[in-house]
Amino acid sequence: MILSLAAAAAMTSGNGGNLNSSSPLDPFDSSTSWSLVEDPSNSSSEPVVRTLTPDLQPATTAVSLQEVSPWDIALCVTGTLISCENALVIAVLFYTPTLRAPMFILIGSLAVADLLAGLGLILNFVFTYLIDSSVEFVTLLSVALLISAFSASVLNILAITVDRYLSLYNALTYHTERTVTFTYVMVIFIWVSCLTLGVLPALGWNCLKDESLCSICWPVTKNNAVALAVTFLLVFAMMMQLYLQICKIAFRHAQQIAVQHQFVAISTTKGVSTLSAILCAFGACWLPFAMYSIVADSSYPIIYTYATVLPATCCSVINPIIYAFRNPDIQKSLWLACCGCVPSNLSLRPRTSSDV
Repeated sequence: MILSLAAAAAMTSGNGGNLNSSSPLDPFDSSTSWSLVEDPSNSSSEPVVRTLTPDLQPATTAVSLQEVSPWDIALCVTGTLISCENALVIAVLFYTPTLRAPMFILIGSLAVADLLAGLGLILNFVFTYLIDSSVEFVTLLSVALLISAFSASVLNILAITVDRYLSLYNALTYHTERTVTFTYVMVIFIWVSCLTLGVLPALGWNCLKDESLCSICWPVTKNNAVALAVTFLLVFAMMMQLYLQICKIAFRHAQQIAVQHQFVAISTTKGVSTLSAILCAFGACWLPFAMYSIVADSSYPIIYTYATVLPATCCSVINPIIYAFRNPDIQKSLWLACCGCVPSNLSLRPRTSSDV
């Protein structure tokens, strides 16, 4: 949730360098003063001629130059990378008719959320430095897009975790029409909830009129930021619980297959390691920003906000790698689209949603 950080930085840093420039003589310019002067050469008895002559004093105007923050450049570059990655994922899923299983529906929803998040970062940079960010509509549009996109990204990751758990817990009934319907219901619920969160600032839940209520992400209020952070912590706790249950089920399956005990034990250990890496990456990206949102407000140095926001946005960079590009079916589609062939070492077994 990168909400006009550069605008907040500009407010705290004040006006940067000022350039003094003299303007040309303009009779209608308020900076030019005029005085009545009598003509001394008029010695006759004719009426005195008075003329208006300008006082040629150089007028100076201050022109404020807003410096581009390196943090904003990094966020814009990150947004560009996020957009390119997830646009590729969406294109593969859209043009491959065989990728319509519940797992791919959730991966596609995650890719759309991350794509919007990347575009939001780019638009935030444009609104801050190329468009007048003092216009409320521009600010609230950027806020709505970023809150909705990043919230949808986090909730879609939770939905993928739920899907993986159900594919193991209800393995016999997972591949049914009921599962597809449940998946669509989850996706619709996620997007309705996230869009509602995004429009809340536009409905008056903002600190545009009272900056003392602002959080670290202007113009989101402190209370809203804390609520979002606590919600994220609950989502993270649910993910940890679900992945713990997935590991228990996987080890139970390993013990039940005595013939392939060694093979399954190795693959199960590898799966647990992968799950641990996924959770660690997700936590490392989002936990610093969530915790800082709870304890800090707009009075804290802006550099700390940037330092916690940038890792959070990087989560959308690694999401396509974890959830899409590692999938053999998506890999085969990419190879066919780019090279027209599939490498022989690529697994021919379609990956189920329980695989990690």
